[in-house]
Amino acid sequence: MRRFIESNPIWSAIIFVIVAFVIWMIFAVWPAWLVDLIGRKKIFLNALFNGVTLGALYFLVASGFTLIFGLMRNVNLAHGSLYLLGGYIGYSVANTTGSWLLAFPVSFIVVAAFGILLQYFVFRRMEGEDLRQTLVTIGISIVMADLMLWYWGGDFYNIQPPSWLSGPVETFFVTGVKRSSGELIFMKYPIVRLVILGAAIVIGVVMWLMLNRTQIGMLIRAGVDDRDMLSATGARIQLVFVGVFAFGAGLAGLAGVVGGTFQTVAPGEDIRFLLASLVVVIVGGMGSIPGAAIGALLIGLAEQFGSVYVPTYAVVLTFLIMVLVLAFRPQGLLGRA
Repeated sequence: MRRFIESNPIWSAIIFVIVAFVIWMIFAVWPAWLVDLIGRKKIFLNALFNGVTLGALYFLVASGFTLIFGLMRNVNLAHGSLYLLGGYIGYSVANTTGSWLLAFPVSFIVVAAFGILLQYFVFRRMEGEDLRQTLVTIGISIVMADLMLWYWGGDFYNIQPPSWLSGPVETFFVTGVKRSSGELIFMKYPIVRLVILGAAIVIGVVMWLMLNRTQIGMLIRAGVDDRDMLSATGARIQLVFVGVFAFGAGLAGLAGVVGGTFQTVAPGEDIRFLLASLVVVIVGGMGSIPGAAIGALLIGLAEQFGSVYVPTYAVVLTFLIMVLVLAFRPQGLLGRA
């Protein structure tokens, strides 16, 4: 982050101003003209919270994608299918055992094992062949979608969280239309979304520390830059890459359980989250965990605010962000030039 601020002072200043403005919008008393322009503050806060928690879900999916695509240069367009598979497995486990928590490790392990098979039988044989990887993984995603449709059907499934996570939590913020005074508004928000947001932050920090402060992270980054030289030192680079692919696939499976908890698991969600992951990686920068977090936050907020204030053009806002980033910073916000 310090490197980004030093090399991009203008962008850093813009981001600082935006963050300060959002904090003011949350805690300040709104003047009358702002209420007339935007509407009730509770609607704004609800869209903001929904955008942040949706961004957390996008980050869980896209962080695995940026590991596989950005670091390993593997074009895995079946990543959305891994997300959907994890959601279906999580639903089956939770529905069979009654344990929401058990769905997470089971989905992670099963989807990670499937990722190992993909890496060993598909990507290891097509290293550096982007076009073949693209076509093969598109075929795999189509086959997986048909198999999941055959087994689970076309119904919409929702994974029920435990009772201690089912209720809302009450928060309050200052509101009003006068500059000198205001009143407190109380807003209820699902606890499970806040817990998932906290878990996404913890996972992101752990991933960043693993890639930048551990020996295995050093091996991964060195293998991406020059795998032949790293192999010559005796490092088992293929084993490292299999582990990274398994972890990235497992994160997609984990995100499937999260998505099935506060949204739904249904056919077509694989395409939606694949596109979202691509946009997040393009905006944040390939191979950058902080970039994936920023990109996911921007896309989540754009979707939610777009659906509330400009529902006709909600999808356009997402791709407008991507176009602006590609126009002014093609490597992504935190990507390496």
